Amino acid sequence: MNTEELQAIRKRVFELTVTSTTTSDLDVLLERVFAILCDYHALPLEPRGAVVLLNPRGRYFQVAQFGIEPAWKSQLRWDSGVFACADITRGCRVETVSFLHGKGEQHNLQQHLFFLPLCIDDQGIGYAVLFVPLDYQPSPTHLELMNDLAYALSGLVHRALTNETLRIRELELEEARADAIRNLGVASEYRDNETGWHIMRMTNYAQAIAKAMGLPTDQRELLYVAAPMHDVGKIGIADAVLLKPGKLTADEFEIMKTHTNIGVSILTGNDALIAAARDIAGSHHERWDGMGYPQGLAGEQIPILARICSVADVFDALTSTRPYKEAWTVEDATAWVIAESGKYFDPEIVAAFSKAMPEILRIRELYRDDIIDPKQILTLPPLEPREDAWAPWDENLSVGIDVIDEHHRYLFDLINDLYDVVINKLGAREVARLIKALDAYAKVHFRAEEQMMTHYGYDGLKRQQQQHHAFEEKIREFYEELHANPLVAQFDVLSYLRDWLVKHILVEDAQLRSLVSA
Repeated sequence: MNTEELQAIRKRVFELTVTSTTTSDLDVLLERVFAILCDYHALPLEPRGAVVLLNPRGRYFQVAQFGIEPAWKSQLRWDSGVFACADITRGCRVETVSFLHGKGEQHNLQQHLFFLPLCIDDQGIGYAVLFVPLDYQPSPTHLELMNDLAYALSGLVHRALTNETLRIRELELEEARADAIRNLGVASEYRDNETGWHIMRMTNYAQAIAKAMGLPTDQRELLYVAAPMHDVGKIGIADAVLLKPGKLTADEFEIMKTHTNIGVSILTGNDALIAAARDIAGSHHERWDGMGYPQGLAGEQIPILARICSVADVFDALTSTRPYKEAWTVEDATAWVIAESGKYFDPEIVAAFSKAMPEILRIRELYRDDIIDPKQILTLPPLEPREDAWAPWDENLSVGIDVIDEHHRYLFDLINDLYDVVINKLGAREVARLIKALDAYAKVHFRAEEQMMTHYGYDGLKRQQQQHHAFEEKIREFYEELHANPLVAQFDVLSYLRDWLVKHILVEDAQLRSLVSA
């Protein structure tokens, strides 16, 4: 490579640092790197490369690639061979690496790699690796060029990490505010005869309906946070009325109806979340025909999120046992909701409710009030199969307890949702949101499982509890790691989740079959 060529490529490397400042997509960054380097034939690079970064436990993860399979498909193990004891401080170099390749019968795969160390504040965080022919030896000029490129890439990776970390911080601020609102909704439930499971069921019913309607993602997110606030105004209702076990008198019912206006008064503010919660709290008892309260709104005068919550709230109330009533059957409650289309409820939302019924019935089993019966046979309508699932449910994973199997299927769904977020490059913010959702649901599942084990005197309860707590702690660690290195953590958590869940089901939960025959 002559002096002019070297100056030209250095100029393009500098331009790379300018033109790539707006992207956190390291695949795009690698593509731009190879577009620069491929023009220089004196540098015999193969059109293959990757960015591999360290996790806090010293293991390398492939977080970007060019010309090779992505991490979720590749069988290359970057924590083997030279990577197991790599010294990032040694600078750019070419080495022959012996990879462990494959998962079953593993074998060594020889590769010649150009290592470009990536550093932030003199601290090594990983490498950009470029594949080169086995007989290639770098010249001093090539090493000098690669050092320049490594420095440029370090800055760009640092910027990508910073951008992703800022997005996580934004999510945390939103979540902190959302948690405060949720806790206020939960506080209202503590004063009522209803249970905390009512909030979870109703909120998830509403989500299923909104999804069936094709509501935009941002509105569904608002709904998920704001729905638990539907009865927040009950905080202001006297115990004599709120906790009365029998039917309310006409005067008492008028007092109860004021919980909608109280909710509106509590939820003051102009941001989108508070406004959505206020709409739901104030209007979830309005009717499509204008015969509801407190304002007698009709049709599309009623905010759409309130209309959705109305259907979800009534369906759960009808199908739940209360001190003052027996639960309706699902069939009777569903028929009543459908019959009220165009009267009590928005016809479009009732249609979406019917469409979402397989998911609604599933939610009802996942967030149940009573203890799981190991011998209960579920007859849920089938859900649409998920195409190309990364972690597909296998009937061989069944533990013989229908409700527990349904819990496990839902955990697999959440892992596949996380996988979709990662491969579609939706960013660390969405990864963080899904990890929190998975953590929250895992706690629901574990507590329901432990409650069943306690009730039926299962011998392995203590061992299960220890493993459950260890899993929860691990998820907490991954969430914290998202702040330190969001690009690595999202791949790290994917591998852990799938492997842990499959192993836990096959080794531990499989033993729950003993409860079926007891």
